[in-house]
Amino acid sequence: MIKVHIITIGDELLIGQVIDTNSAWMGEYLSREGFEVAGKQSVKDDRNAITTALDFALLHSDIVLITGGLGPTKDDITVKVLASYFNSGFIFNDEVLKNVERIILPRIGHINAHNRSQAEVPEKARIIMNSLGTAPILWFEEHGKVVVSMPGVPYEMKHAMTQDVVPQLIDKFKLQNLNKYKTIVVSGITEAELAENLAEFENALPESIRLAYLPSPGYIKLRLTGKNAGPAYDTYLNRLKHEVRSILVSEDEILPEWILAGLISDKNLTVATAESCTGGLIAHKITSVPGSSKYFKGSVVAYDNAVKIDLLDVPEELLEQYGAVSEEVVIAMALGVSRRLKTEIGIATSGIAGPDGGTPEKPVGTIWLGWCIKGDCFAKKLSLHYTRQVNIERTATNALMALNKYLKDM
Repeated sequence: MIKVHIITIGDELLIGQVIDTNSAWMGEYLSREGFEVAGKQSVKDDRNAITTALDFALLHSDIVLITGGLGPTKDDITVKVLASYFNSGFIFNDEVLKNVERIILPRIGHINAHNRSQAEVPEKARIIMNSLGTAPILWFEEHGKVVVSMPGVPYEMKHAMTQDVVPQLIDKFKLQNLNKYKTIVVSGITEAELAENLAEFENALPESIRLAYLPSPGYIKLRLTGKNAGPAYDTYLNRLKHEVRSILVSEDEILPEWILAGLISDKNLTVATAESCTGGLIAHKITSVPGSSKYFKGSVVAYDNAVKIDLLDVPEELLEQYGAVSEEVVIAMALGVSRRLKTEIGIATSGIAGPDGGTPEKPVGTIWLGWCIKGDCFAKKLSLHYTRQVNIERTATNALMALNKYLKDM
């Protein structure tokens, strides 16, 4: 297999100011395309650190992919370090300058010396234009190995990878992707329970096929990877789907809100949310999907009991008898929002996200979820023990995943 090493550059990555999402995305994408990711590392904006990382990466890999440090400011030193590393002088590239002008001039009407400096590129590098940004992609080759430097801005890097870099690498190394890679999504079970249920399946897997568990709030991804596994891979994939058929919510690795989009559109339904502890997060997730206006009507963030009464028609006596965080109230909220906004589906949440506000009877992390689907109402209690933000995120995801499972079984 063709081995790849990933290097991400930037002080901000090391001090935690910016999370390195680039290497995670690149690793997954490269694996899908049939490359072997041999390693990855993040280094600071420092000549010695970058040079040391390059030495190590080229010793162990055929390809080194670099992101970051290509901007026009003084702390962006990647281009200079690469030129020195490959004993290259600089030349002025008119095409790069035209690209810089194309992007900068409509925004501010002029370019300065810093912008112009991005057209000064290493003479030994092959230049790939960055259609989404000003920093060009630099491609170096030496002793049969390739080093490619890309922008650190995630959307620029992803576009460069998918449209230019990886296709050209596949062509250069005559890569035949014999790997198979599939991720399915299950819900309503803990990771430990799932592992126990799949123990026999895992024990029967040949060495060429591996199963990985990727837990997320409210669901678990199961990734089955085959390396040169041949027809056996499809056999085991089908068996895996059969093993988890009762808890399977998607045969593709997609977010719950995207799963909902497909299910709810297929059934020609509409939905609204009544949210207390989630503060509108469920609505935000639903509306992040393009085209959601066709099935999402709106949301009521009913944090105060008066809002629950006035806008969602929750009977005051239910609040007095059971409290806002209860099965009875959350079902009334779901029913109320579906009636008010005239939808077939209502989703509701009410709970104590923390870090305070709990009682002995209802400790922090007590959450009630409610759903009403064409008048059929049901509820579910969660007992969470995470931080406030994680509790809220898990609640929103659980609300969507449970609805997905219900719709899938309709």
